[in-house]
Amino acid sequence: MLALTGLPLQIVACLLAVLAFVATMWLWPRLGGKGWRPVLGRLGAFAGTQVLVLVAMALVANSYFGFYTTWTDLLGTAGGPGTVVDHKPSNALSVTGEQRVYSSQGSAKERSGVIQKVRLTGAASGLTSDAYVYLPPQYFQPEYAAHRFPMALVLSGYPGSAEKLISLMQWPASTLTAIQAKQLPPTVLVMMRPSPIANRDTECMDVPGGPQVETFFTEDLPRALATGYRISPEAAAHAAMGDSTGGYCALKFALRKPQAYGAAVSLSADYSVSNDPTTGDLFGGNPKLKQENDLLWRLRNAPPAPVSLLLATSYDEDNYQATQQMVASFKSPTRVSTITLNSGGHNFHTWNREIPPALEWLGRQFALPTA
Repeated sequence: MLALTGLPLQIVACLLAVLAFVATMWLWPRLGGKGWRPVLGRLGAFAGTQVLVLVAMALVANSYFGFYTTWTDLLGTAGGPGTVVDHKPSNALSVTGEQRVYSSQGSAKERSGVIQKVRLTGAASGLTSDAYVYLPPQYFQPEYAAHRFPMALVLSGYPGSAEKLISLMQWPASTLTAIQAKQLPPTVLVMMRPSPIANRDTECMDVPGGPQVETFFTEDLPRALATGYRISPEAAAHAAMGDSTGGYCALKFALRKPQAYGAAVSLSADYSVSNDPTTGDLFGGNPKLKQENDLLWRLRNAPPAPVSLLLATSYDEDNYQATQQMVASFKSPTRVSTITLNSGGHNFHTWNREIPPALEWLGRQFALPTA
């Protein structure tokens, strides 16, 4: 079978679309006349040509953006969740574990928790952004009334919305499942977009002369959440997670500000950023600032941070080779683990397969809520 993102399939689809167009132009005069047969013939020729053109355009766009990389990924039949692999610095020795998927049930807050929509205003950054906070059922149970909980910041990609983290990626439902299975201690989720600035992809940077987004997420947000909710203030009880741009931000927060986040999970993330029309000027012409926000450069050159990182990819994704470079470059006390799927693309179906093992991995980084 032709590969879904391969050039041969795109060429075949484009040729079929061109042939269908030529055939329609040739047949159109011959399908003239009255009666239902000529009318159906013209409708069939027109519709068939349009379908083939749309299929060709979809294949080219899918190949360029990497939404679906295999047929199984497109059809949603690409296996179960991934497996976390723990790595040692500059060593191929790995430890693997078995994963299992659970389902949640119940709707009362004492059984399933609640989601609250909040607005966060940063004193240090001056930025304001909306967020959804998931409070697990234990938050409302009497035996946990005096306890503080670990917190996980979950960021969407760009462009993206926090609502999709709930409805499409089902982070709260998966978190509840992991808590019920005792794979994850009761944890508060904070779900947001990676940019508080409308219509600008800031890549979570403190932009020179512009929005101080990194300050918002690493200083303002933990402080605000720890005062508004029963959340542990220690960095060891804070994690950042995300897909695509959100995954890059999560890793950057942990590596650049380990005093804010002790762990990070990235799903299909790139490890560096560049100026483009969606970002504007992020570096103010300062090549050193660009270098400092290159995560592979940081692993190779900056003092290693005492944090835990989980990098999720697949053999089909564009970031696969860069992920291998990240694994080969980190040094203790930084800890790196990976999830590598046999197939997958830059899409929600792939990330939904990676979330359950990622939450179980996070459970090994967090301690139980403390009084």
